[in-house]
Amino acid sequence: MFDLTRFSLEGKVAVVTGGGRGIGQAIAMGFAKAGAKVAITSRKINDLEETAAQIKAFGGEAVPIQAHLGKMEGIQAMIDTVMEKFGRIDILVNNAGASPAMASVLDSEERLWETIMNLNMKGLYFISQAAARVMKKQGGGKIINIASIDGFHPERTVSIYSISKAGVRMITKAFASELAEFNIQVNTIAPGPIHTKMMDSHWINFTPEEAAKAKAAAGELVPMGRIGEPDDIVGAAVYFASPASDYTTGTEVVIDGGVLLAPLLNAPGVPI
Repeated sequence: MFDLTRFSLEGKVAVVTGGGRGIGQAIAMGFAKAGAKVAITSRKINDLEETAAQIKAFGGEAVPIQAHLGKMEGIQAMIDTVMEKFGRIDILVNNAGASPAMASVLDSEERLWETIMNLNMKGLYFISQAAARVMKKQGGGKIINIASIDGFHPERTVSIYSISKAGVRMITKAFASELAEFNIQVNTIAPGPIHTKMMDSHWINFTPEEAAKAKAAAGELVPMGRIGEPDDIVGAAVYFASPASDYTTGTEVVIDGGVLLAPLLNAPGVPI
């Protein structure tokens, strides 16, 4: 008979990149409520400290670690800090990512390509590698990559971001294939439109009134009638992080309110 305690993260150590706000913050809080000790990382220490304080306020344990995860030295320093603090890494959530910058395929510059790929793919790959080396020695672990439905269906004017998120899906499969023998499960969550600062970047040049109308229009085009919230992602993350998913690897969960089912995926000004 299935035991619901298999969803518990009690005694586990989780690393959540980009854990200071948005989806990363929601996942970090969810993990802490499920019993995990959480290390949250990003380049913005103020966001991290605020999130850690909120976790500690409800009795959880969280450590903020400022790190530049687009650089190899930053990755190793972050891993070393987690190991010094907790002595192990059971769960890694690769949530940190470069925001989609607006540019057509005819106008995108090399600098934009390098910025997005450096964090969304290179950083994610080598953070996973470093964490997986620790997990292998421990006898197992969980890696969860946050992709996007843009990685399934390219979004107009954010081609590089879309390409990078398709790459995240393949990184998941490559790591899952090679790490299965070491009891390390690697899976992907692909969110659709979620209320975050990254989503708001689509309307950065709009007036507040125009932005409000655009958000409302985007919500109306979602089959479920609304834009998602960061908490909508947490359930899947807890599943992938917990013993309940011990026989699940190399797979993807799309959480998009049905957007990939909709016929108007490329409506101008509507992020998918």
